[in-house]
Amino acid sequence: MGTLDGKVAIVSGSGRGIGREVALKLASEGASVVINDLDKEPAEETVADIVKAGGKAVSCVGSVTDEDFAERFVNTAVDSFGGLDIIVNNAGYTWDTVIQKMTDEQWDAILDVHLKAPFRILRAAQPYIKANPTDYHRKVVNVSSVSGVFGNAGQVNYSSAKAGVIGLTKTMAKEWGRYKVNVNAVAFGFILTRMTEAVADGDTFVEIEGRKIKVGVSQQIADAVKRTHPMGRPGTPQEAAGAIYTLCLQETNYVSGQVLNVDGASR
Repeated sequence: MGTLDGKVAIVSGSGRGIGREVALKLASEGASVVINDLDKEPAEETVADIVKAGGKAVSCVGSVTDEDFAERFVNTAVDSFGGLDIIVNNAGYTWDTVIQKMTDEQWDAILDVHLKAPFRILRAAQPYIKANPTDYHRKVVNVSSVSGVFGNAGQVNYSSAKAGVIGLTKTMAKEWGRYKVNVNAVAFGFILTRMTEAVADGDTFVEIEGRKIKVGVSQQIADAVKRTHPMGRPGTPQEAAGAIYTLCLQETNYVSGQVLNVDGASR
């Protein structure tokens, strides 16, 4: 018996990194999971890994910023598994520079993926949640960042979006309490993913929606994290997923509108 038996979850950005680990964890505890990624291959790979382990999963491939995505995401859960109990808004990336060099395109792209997309997904879920009350608590976990709590130089777009996620979270906790929905956020610190791994020589880029986005950090920054962090290391995607999982449990039914800093006490 899993702690999430019978529950249905949607996890955006779950083909890779933290989102993948969240999906694997929720599925291992009995949840049926809708996997999302920009690209079909990583989404289908995550689905296959869940099914191979005895779980249930389907994919919903596409960009969370597409106008029709939110409804499609929610409908995939309802049509495939007959419900919707857990929403994890995780998808995102960074596109950094200082404010005087930041373009409107950079600003809009990051606000769209980190703030508008979760807003649209929650808006799309509301009619179903209202029309289908439960005797248990549904769960929403929005992924924020310590950059949204404390700010971070070179990330005015990302920090602003992640601060907005906190406002979204606190407001939705008040709006959806009457539906027995807990809405919380996790604010991650330095978690080791493809976006934050050390790049020894030169720059590494990935293509996201037709844009070349620089990923990774310098070896100097990676070494500084190990040298200055109280735990002497960055967090792992599995540890990040564990924090999200905790907020999906019925044991946290009276926890709502909160922001859990998952940063190993680095600040």
